[in-house]
Amino acid sequence: MGLIRLDIKGISYSQTQSGAYALVLIEEVGNRTLPIIIGAFEAQSIAIALEKEIKPPRPLTHDLFLAFSERFQITISKVIIHKLVDGVFFSSLVCDKNGTEEILDARTSDAIALAIRFNAPIYTYETILESAGIYLKLEDEESTTEDFEIDDIFEKPAENKSLNPMENLSLKDLNTALQKAIEQEDYEAAALLRDEISKR
Repeated sequence: MGLIRLDIKGISYSQTQSGAYALVLIEEVGNRTLPIIIGAFEAQSIAIALEKEIKPPRPLTHDLFLAFSERFQITISKVIIHKLVDGVFFSSLVCDKNGTEEILDARTSDAIALAIRFNAPIYTYETILESAGIYLKLEDEESTTEDFEIDDIFEKPAENKSLNPMENLSLKDLNTALQKAIEQEDYEAAALLRDEISKR
């Protein structure tokens, strides 16, 4: 299977999940995005790595990993997001030491934080983009979605809090809400809606 290269589009704060962030990756050639839910520490580490001018007074864990690897002449040549199970992405670090390749399992958020520091490319497979990717709406396209408020789904408490607030929505409503979330750049909500649509 061919690999598809991804770039980092940005990080947005979760409007629906306290303390969580959505890391948005976008295919290098195309307009599909891959939103990945990450924790606050990983979001901070990725943001600091992206902002080259910010230098924390003490090394973060990912900075320590970089220093350790450089000292022992180990490089990360690429990161591959290779599997998606129940909404959880699995990734691999492809490492090189003196011409010998080693592959290590890693959480996707850690793998991307390291990829930035090592200037390593990030890849995934077409099958993952097909099942979890979200098409980014181009600005010159006309909007066809109805007046659908994302907050109506995620922020109003359900009568029975044990129920998934999306369970009562039809597939048409879910797809409409997904498009609206993309337009509003609420990628965390989009990821949840995408997962619900996949379950159906």
